[in-house]
Amino acid sequence: MTIARRCLLAAPALLLAGRATAQAAWPDRPLRFIVPFPPGSTPDTTGRAIAAHFTRAFGQPCVVENRAGAGGNIGTGLVAQATDGHVVGLTINGPLSTAKALYPDLAYDPARDLAVASLLVRSAQVLAVHPDVPARDLAGFVAHVRANPGKLSFGSVGSGSGGHLAMADLMARAGLDMVHVPYRGFPQAVLDLVAGRIETIILATAAILPQLREGWARALAVTGAERIRQAPEVPTLAEAGFPGAESYAWNALIAPATMPADRVARLAEAAAKALAEPSTRGVLEAGGFEVVASGPAEASRFVAAETARWSGLIARLGIKAEA
Repeated sequence: MTIARRCLLAAPALLLAGRATAQAAWPDRPLRFIVPFPPGSTPDTTGRAIAAHFTRAFGQPCVVENRAGAGGNIGTGLVAQATDGHVVGLTINGPLSTAKALYPDLAYDPARDLAVASLLVRSAQVLAVHPDVPARDLAGFVAHVRANPGKLSFGSVGSGSGGHLAMADLMARAGLDMVHVPYRGFPQAVLDLVAGRIETIILATAAILPQLREGWARALAVTGAERIRQAPEVPTLAEAGFPGAESYAWNALIAPATMPADRVARLAEAAAKALAEPSTRGVLEAGGFEVVASGPAEASRFVAAETARWSGLIARLGIKAEA
């Protein structure tokens, strides 16, 4: 065999080896990790733990950027529109599953422009009332609201937020009439609940747990499929007579839809290892979160189901986002 022929036969193998090396080398420069909420928020805490693990796992700095605004849509949109192959992010329910239904002119299409690498953590929400509300359980609360149509108010962290939609779903199932009071964030909403300016709210466990422990608010039900470790005496909505009303607040790891599938899978695997670290897992579980760490296929199916469910509710009830 001539030298020239040996070189020709070896060329494809060398090309494949080169491609494999290039794939294995990714990321070959720092990663940007976009968190669409401010420092100190639960998504920020989760995101920073994962970013620190990415730095160790990939051998490249993974730098967190907090790009808050529009309920997470701004930062999530930056991930969707990234083109350099080195941008990832973390987001929550709204920007992935309901934003398109609430904002028809949204700058990105979650289903088209984003790859969901992993469902990271989820938290059951808590239906809490001010202590002066004369109801000790959900059945009593439903009866009280029915006896006072349009007189009670419930808070949320914004129109179309997870808590708003969960309460709207319960109201539709139970035939309740309450006034919605949207807030810009949970601190003011919780403050008004404690002060008695609103009667009830549905919030992620971590946001309301301190007030429940101090007796400044009373929990009537949790929205998860099972009771929560932090308040095992509180029944689920299903146990309280409303099966099918289950809902969660959740965080997901995302990347641009253009990112190759093998890289998305690597992100999911590294995120699962980060969440398995005892220090990280302990902090999240203490705050009421359940570590999920699913793979890309399972996460994508979950988000698709959430989108169908809540977008349908938004359309059916005519729910609008704030102007």
